[in-house]
Amino acid sequence: MTTREIELEIGGMTCEACVRHVREALEAVAGSTSAEVSLEEERAVVRTSGGRGPEAFIRAVEAAGYAARPSKPAGAKTLEPDGPAGQSVDEAARDDGGAPRLLVVGGGSAGFAAAIRAAELGARVTLVERGVMGGTCVNRGCVPSKTLLRAAEVGHLRTHHPFAGIPAGNGAVDLGALVDQKRELVERLRAMKYRDVLAAYPSAEYLQGEARFTDPGEIEVTVSSGGKRVFPADRVVLATGARPWIPDVAGLDALDSKRLWTNEEALESREVPERLLVAGAGPVGLELAQLFSRLGSRVTVAALELQPGADREMAAAQAECLRAEGVEVVAGARLARVEETDARNVAVAQVDGEERAFPFDRLLMALGRTANTDRLGVEAAGLETAGRGFLEVDDGLATAVPGVHAAGDCTTLPQFVYVAARAGTLAAENALGGHRRLDLSSMPAVVFTDPQLAWVGLTEEEARERGEEVAVRTLSMEHVPRALANRDTRGRIKIVAAADGGRILGVHVLAPHAGEVIQTAVLAVRHGLTVDDLIDTLFPYLTEVEGLKLAAQTFGKDVSRLSCCAG
Repeated sequence: MTTREIELEIGGMTCEACVRHVREALEAVAGSTSAEVSLEEERAVVRTSGGRGPEAFIRAVEAAGYAARPSKPAGAKTLEPDGPAGQSVDEAARDDGGAPRLLVVGGGSAGFAAAIRAAELGARVTLVERGVMGGTCVNRGCVPSKTLLRAAEVGHLRTHHPFAGIPAGNGAVDLGALVDQKRELVERLRAMKYRDVLAAYPSAEYLQGEARFTDPGEIEVTVSSGGKRVFPADRVVLATGARPWIPDVAGLDALDSKRLWTNEEALESREVPERLLVAGAGPVGLELAQLFSRLGSRVTVAALELQPGADREMAAAQAECLRAEGVEVVAGARLARVEETDARNVAVAQVDGEERAFPFDRLLMALGRTANTDRLGVEAAGLETAGRGFLEVDDGLATAVPGVHAAGDCTTLPQFVYVAARAGTLAAENALGGHRRLDLSSMPAVVFTDPQLAWVGLTEEEARERGEEVAVRTLSMEHVPRALANRDTRGRIKIVAAADGGRILGVHVLAPHAGEVIQTAVLAVRHGLTVDDLIDTLFPYLTEVEGLKLAAQTFGKDVSRLSCCAG
């Protein structure tokens, strides 16, 4: 029987979990013998021994929640490299007027920031990406998680709002419809904020392919459409990002992708699991724990530490808010092994020196990330890495290899998209001869649970460990008029200040909109403001940010004895 190949363009894939879903859908069609799916090229090739045309396979992909259509002719691309495959950078740059050339490896937030800044400075830029344009944030991180978190919040408020006279609504959650809406947003933002933005810079080319050091002075790019390009490594910004880390725990390798989740599988799931176990209580773990709890899962979070990096008092208060909603949060738990039973899977963890079993239908691993440097040829380049392959950089984003800078989640820097973007910008400037330094002394952090947890500067523990004499005040949100008007007094505001002079060293906020409140505190820490400076500043009434002023006033007053808008 004759075998034929059908090539399709696939839309909506954002991660390797999507690739598996599409491949499984294609291979389930009668007559299909195999299917190859490329995340990078957004294409699929199906081999079939039957007489089916592309329509049956397109319907199968669409039923799985993705878009499909017959492929364009081979070689058709939206963004073409400005040199043919196989051409070296020296040949491609002969007529560029002597402008410096910068190679950026990685097409996420850090890479795009570097490419755009270099183009603004007059450089010829080649941006290489092996996967989907946009990196973690837009495809499988910030954007998809926050839109689903908001959807779950709206659903939660239908039956849990505190207002008399407003009838509570209810109904089954259609997670598939939410995922489809999320995918549409991701595709739109990927086009608006990445593809279209880069196209506006004529001196920047986008090259789909994989880059690898062949020696300290040379990088070879295997182009997805065929051939190779070779670039000197004299001006390079590495921004290859990171991916979820799966620890070496007995029994994990026996779980398939339907039972073992990272954030990528969780954000693509079209079904709400009955029991979800989350390993890890950092931002990813707690955000997704609350998301699925509000969608209807019975959720347990098991973690060694609650919200690493946050103030301990505030992290404990955040956990209590989740427990009040029905999320079981177990601190001091270290995952030991995973076992299969007749009834369901069970994870066994050490908790306070004793073993405890946690049953689950899905196990979400949220214990950290590992750098995407394992295929970069770091050994050939002589690059220094920390644990899990993260690149060591100084405050100018330089690596130990001359001419090579790095930015974003592939480095040891904090893994926030705004840090990645800032670092990418400065890395490009410094690669082109600048001497800028990345200042993280007033870096904010936000965890988008409800209520949100946000902070900037030092925790109380950090300040005391540094030998600072501190004064600390904590204000319950029940003293903030906006919280009373909203009938939602969950949370608190904590200010850590120098005992002598009142200079603000750190601010920590647990409140429904803490992420919006914290930026005022960022400016206070960045510019060395004091508690009195906050007190003497006008804050608009009936806002959450007014809580910062009230918290500052607690250093000298009992705010329960103040009128609503006492200055």
